[in-house]
Amino acid sequence: MTDTIPEAPEESTRELPPVVAEQIDDEVEDAAPFRPSVRGWVARGLVWALLAWVVFALPGNFLSPFQLGVSDVGHASKAAIFAIIGLSLNVLIGYTGTISLGHQAFVGVGAFVSAYVVVDMGLEFWVAVPIAAAVGGIQAALLGAVSLRLTGLYFALVTLAYGLFAEETLFGITAFTGGEGGKNVPRPLGFEDDFAFYYLCLAFLAAVLWVDWRLMRSKGGRALQALRENPRVASSYGINVKAYTLMAFVVSGIFASIGGALLAQQSTFIVPETFNFQLALIFILMTVVGGLRNRVGVVIGSVVFALLEEGTLVHLLHLDGILDSTIGLPAEFFGLVIGPILLLLTITLYPGGIGQQVAPIAQWLRGKKLDLHAGKVTEVEVNDVRA
Repeated sequence: MTDTIPEAPEESTRELPPVVAEQIDDEVEDAAPFRPSVRGWVARGLVWALLAWVVFALPGNFLSPFQLGVSDVGHASKAAIFAIIGLSLNVLIGYTGTISLGHQAFVGVGAFVSAYVVVDMGLEFWVAVPIAAAVGGIQAALLGAVSLRLTGLYFALVTLAYGLFAEETLFGITAFTGGEGGKNVPRPLGFEDDFAFYYLCLAFLAAVLWVDWRLMRSKGGRALQALRENPRVASSYGINVKAYTLMAFVVSGIFASIGGALLAQQSTFIVPETFNFQLALIFILMTVVGGLRNRVGVVIGSVVFALLEEGTLVHLLHLDGILDSTIGLPAEFFGLVIGPILLLLTITLYPGGIGQQVAPIAQWLRGKKLDLHAGKVTEVEVNDVRA
C-alpha cells in the first residue's frame, strides 16, 4: 500500500477569498482612472447648461418660456445675499467649530454702515461696501479679542449678548439707523433695476466663494481646520490658536458685513427690527442644514431658507392655502417650523446636510464615476462644534 499525495490545484482553478479579490479589484480600478464616454460628457454638459440657465438666464428672463416678475427677481437677489451670509457663518461653525448666536449683529452693522455712507455721507455704493466690510472686520476683531479666553458655550453666550446689545442699543441710535422710521437706501448707479441688481449680488457671491476657496487652500485655512479637530493638538504643532481663531472671526465679520450692505441695497428700506434674534437662528439653521464645511451645500441651504423666510417657496409650490387651512400657519412663518425639522433630519439621517445629499451629483458633474456613497458622513458633524 502506497501513500498518495494529493495534487496541488492548478493556478487557474485557485479562487481568492472574496475580501482579497475585492481589494485587488479596487486597486486595479484606482490604477486606471475613470474616464467618461462621449455620451457621459454630453450628459454632464447638458446638466451644466441647465444649471447655468437656472442661475444666469432664468432670473433675467433670457431664453425662458415664462416671465419672472420684479418681486421674484428680488427674492433671487436675497437668496444670493443669504448665501454670502451662510458662507460667513460657515467660516466660524464649519472651519473652526466655533458657534455664533449673534450673527445678525454683523449683518445689521454692515447694512446700516453702508446705508449711512450712501445716504448721510453722500458717497457711492462702491465706497460704502469696503467701508462696511472694514467696520465688520473691526467689530469682529474687538469682540474676538475680548472673548478669546472663552470657549464652547461661554463663547456662544458672548456672541448672543453682543447680538442683543446691537439690537437694543446700536440699532437704536437714530442718527445712525434712522430709528423706528428706518432709512431709505438707493440702489447703486447702473443697478437700480432689480434684474441688474441680481447679477451684482451674484458677482459678490462668486467673489466670496473664490476668497473662501483660496483661504482653505492656504496655510491659514489648514490651521483653521486643525483647530476644529482639536485645538490642543493644533497648539502642540505650533499653531497659534488664538490668532487663527481671531482671523476666522474677522473673515466671518467681513463676509457678513458685505452681505448686510447688499441686503440694505436690495430692500431699499431697512429698519432695526429686521436684525433680530430670529434672523440669527435662521442663519444658523441654513448653515448647518446646508452642510458644514461644504460650500455647495451651504449655498443651497441658504437659498432654500431665503425663499422660506418670506413664504416665497411656499407660494411657488402653491402650498400657502393648504397650510393656512390645515394648520393655520401663515406662509411667512413656515420657515421657522420647517427649519427645526430639517435640522433634526440633518442630525439623525444626513449628518453632512444638503452637501452630503448632492455630493454624488457634484462628483459626477466633475467627470468622476457616479458613486451614490460619495460625500457620506458617518458622524454627526454638529458634534464637532465646541458649544
